[in-house]
Amino acid sequence: MELYRAFQISAAGMKAQGTRLRVAAENMANADSLPTAPGQEPYRRKILTFKNVMDRESGVDLVKVNKVYDDKSPFGMKYEPSHPAANAQGYVQTPNVSAMIEMMDLREAQRSYEANLNVIQSSRSMLLQTLDIIR
Repeated sequence: MELYRAFQISAAGMKAQGTRLRVAAENMANADSLPTAPGQEPYRRKILTFKNVMDRESGVDLVKVNKVYDDKSPFGMKYEPSHPAANAQGYVQTPNVSAMIEMMDLREAQRSYEANLNVIQSSRSMLLQTLDIIR
């Protein structure tokens, strides 16, 4: 039963970190996108939050993605007077995405995903060794 819980907790963690990886990758992909017309906003960075959810069947707290929402931090400004979305002063709004922050978030999510995968592999190995002992 304890190995089942380890599998369940790690699988939930992997799923949550997978979502985190997708959100950070989306942010990175849109980091240089600009609006196409005056008055439009550029891409707005997405952020996610996690929550603990009690699995009543096994009595274990699992991590889940709570919500993915837009980051309300201000957009950057870039001087580009020839751009179609430039304001009267020649500035265009740029996405509120920092490549450095997204790279750190991607790396942290990757490491967390790998840690959960290692727990599953270790649990599987212990289960197989236990079965070998019983035989």
